[in-house]
Amino acid sequence: MAIDETTLEEFIGKFAVDFGAAMHATTVVIGDKLGLYRALADEGPITGATLAETTGFDRRLVEEWLNAQYVSGYCLHDPETGTFWLTDEQAAVLAEEGGPAFLVGAMTLALSTAKDEEKITEAFRTGDGLGWHQHCRDLFQGTERLFKPGYVANLVSSWLPALDGVVAKLEQGGSVADLGCGHGSSTILLAQRFPEARVVGFDYHPESIDVARKRASEVGVADRVSFEVASAQDFPGTGYDLICIFDALHDMGDPPAAARRIRSALAEDGTWLLVEPMAGDRLEDNVHPVGRIFHSASVTICTPAAQSQAGGFSLGTQVPDETWRSILEDCGFTRIRRATETPFNRIFEVRP
Repeated sequence: MAIDETTLEEFIGKFAVDFGAAMHATTVVIGDKLGLYRALADEGPITGATLAETTGFDRRLVEEWLNAQYVSGYCLHDPETGTFWLTDEQAAVLAEEGGPAFLVGAMTLALSTAKDEEKITEAFRTGDGLGWHQHCRDLFQGTERLFKPGYVANLVSSWLPALDGVVAKLEQGGSVADLGCGHGSSTILLAQRFPEARVVGFDYHPESIDVARKRASEVGVADRVSFEVASAQDFPGTGYDLICIFDALHDMGDPPAAARRIRSALAEDGTWLLVEPMAGDRLEDNVHPVGRIFHSASVTICTPAAQSQAGGFSLGTQVPDETWRSILEDCGFTRIRRATETPFNRIFEVRP
């Protein structure tokens, strides 16, 4: 082997950065679960001893947790006073649950794949995949807490207005089906925004449907939104004015079957809101932090999920626009356009 020492040192440096990030992820989940970020946002600048006293946790571990946050750039520190605090921007990401920039739940999702590593590795050996329902519960909780802020920030304010005539129609009533709704974050937002509409969330995972019903009750919309156990290929009902799939079609073993069922379930002038991860046309177009997230998720979550289902498809997360267009046109859709986008998502308007 002809090793270039400069190149080797550069790659070792990159690996060290990734190793540090992987180790830090656990401290982020701990800080989230124990409310340490929230306390730091409320009480800072604060010493480790005082933060431990305020939260009731072990002093030495809290002090070391703060040290880890500072050296990772997750808080600020004054060496003269020994205090730590969050900037407003750090607090928005780490402590403001319900806010549009809240991302800390992503680490719960990431660590869930580490917990499921043995199952994922076995999927490589067998090719049998790993169903969504076969993952540990942290995946479901982490997904809800990661995706909800994006829905809060975009669904009502920009995604729906980008669709032709949908907002006006739902303000007068109408019906909505949210397929693959998980814990119901998107479904509940739709019900809150359009109180005159009939909104139903469907998911094949009974445990998620139970949580979604609880969430709807907690925010007082259980009277106008319902949740049922069903897949995107067999959900009941017809005449829907809007059908939504948020970041789930690529997880399915048979996307064409789902598309055909959606085509038959839509009203004559109905709309399918299809949200998919941001992706370029070529692998080389995805060499950036967002592409890295989605390609890794494709290995550990999305592709195994599709392989565990009937249908023979395993598209992965980074499906080019033209691939979606080809699949959807073959299923009877004639109007397909990228209506808007975010750094993380492509939002398609799909119509018969």
